[in-house]
Amino acid sequence: MEHKPSEPFSVALFCLLLLAPLVRSQLDYKFYDASCPNLTKLVRYGVWSAIANDTRIAASLLRLHFHDCFVNGCDGSLLLDDTSTFTGEKTALPNQNSVRGYEVIDTIKSNIEKACPNTVSCTDIVTLVARDAVYLSGGPYWELPLGRRDGTTAGSVSVVNQQLPSPFETLDNITSKFTSKGLDLKDVVVLSGAHTIGFAQCFTFKTRLFDFDGSGNPDPTLDASLLQSLRTVCPNQADSDSKLAPLDPVTSTRFDNSYFRNLLSKSGILQSDQALMGDNTSASMVINYSRFPYLFSRDFGASMVKMANIDVLTGQNGEIRKNCRVKN
Repeated sequence: MEHKPSEPFSVALFCLLLLAPLVRSQLDYKFYDASCPNLTKLVRYGVWSAIANDTRIAASLLRLHFHDCFVNGCDGSLLLDDTSTFTGEKTALPNQNSVRGYEVIDTIKSNIEKACPNTVSCTDIVTLVARDAVYLSGGPYWELPLGRRDGTTAGSVSVVNQQLPSPFETLDNITSKFTSKGLDLKDVVVLSGAHTIGFAQCFTFKTRLFDFDGSGNPDPTLDASLLQSLRTVCPNQADSDSKLAPLDPVTSTRFDNSYFRNLLSKSGILQSDQALMGDNTSASMVINYSRFPYLFSRDFGASMVKMANIDVLTGQNGEIRKNCRVKN
């Protein structure tokens, strides 16, 4: 006679399988509901104040989150200052004189510590700040499971240089870096849409204006009128390298889907952005996002949640830093 497990056992096993990912991650949508009930309000006010003082900071705060998660996982390691015995990630080439917004995180952390001492990690703050930076710029809002803890180590300078995608890289290389973090080509396209806000330094795209691929000619995939405009902002001189140009000339401070419409008209400023149109799969996504802003908003939130879960520390791993710039 065939033996069959009892129904209660089967149901219990099924429930355990459903709960396994939650137990493993230990992130929860209500993680701070009891321990810090005003957390989201404190973060929202801090981001609102920062944007009111500097409209560019929204893009910077979003970028800070991205640069933190892609090295060592989402653990707040990017926030750590160098000391005589510790070298962090801030001085690596992709971050130095580029990533900013640390003071905004400090201010928000300070206010949260007054309300809920030793409770909220710097990593969760950075994650919430990035969401509010998008939302307060007119973009989507997405729910976030919380409970991340702060790392006590940081990626080396060489690791940062190796793992962070560069605007000079090919789409294949960038996609490989995303897939190594559990993301995919769709996430590459969707998260590139963050360039609907913010600015780029001239050195990140100047070769496209004057000497693309060593040919002595501009990049043929760049719109001619945009080319002339960018040459005015970024003349072919070394002292213009740090000057800024909006990544989305149409709506540089509003989070919308115009970035994708720009790519269709050859108006992506970074080579890595316009490269999305050189691949059939990514190009079809660009077309869809240019037509359907709701689709972009929905998928952007989903990709941000995926990114915010890269190699997180939970439970007894890591720590809750008192000061985001130093280990306890």
